[in-house]
Amino acid sequence: MEISYTDFEKVDVRVGRIISADEFPNARKPAYKLRIDLGKEIGIKQSSAQITKLYRKEDLVGRLVLAVVNFPSKQVADFRSEVLTLGVPDRNGDIVLLAPDDDVELGARMH
Repeated sequence: MEISYTDFEKVDVRVGRIISADEFPNARKPAYKLRIDLGKEIGIKQSSAQITKLYRKEDLVGRLVLAVVNFPSKQVADFRSEVLTLGVPDRNGDIVLLAPDDDVELGARMH
């Protein structure tokens, strides 16, 4: 399906830094509850992420990630996921997080 550049511009992808990662025992599939600092304009948001196969929660704190910030929030079990943390599957289907190569300002918008 082809979309226009104008459609693409509607998706607001921002850089954030994970400030906490906690177990999410009530999730249907193994996941973490993340708190992500998305800068002054957006603030701290939470996200459910199915990334337990490749990442230990203690290694996630301080890591930069990309997140879609303008999707509606989603109820996941007893948790409200406010942003979509972006990743791609590896050859085993496990999710690899997307992140900038260099340290950039929190809340910077993807272009």
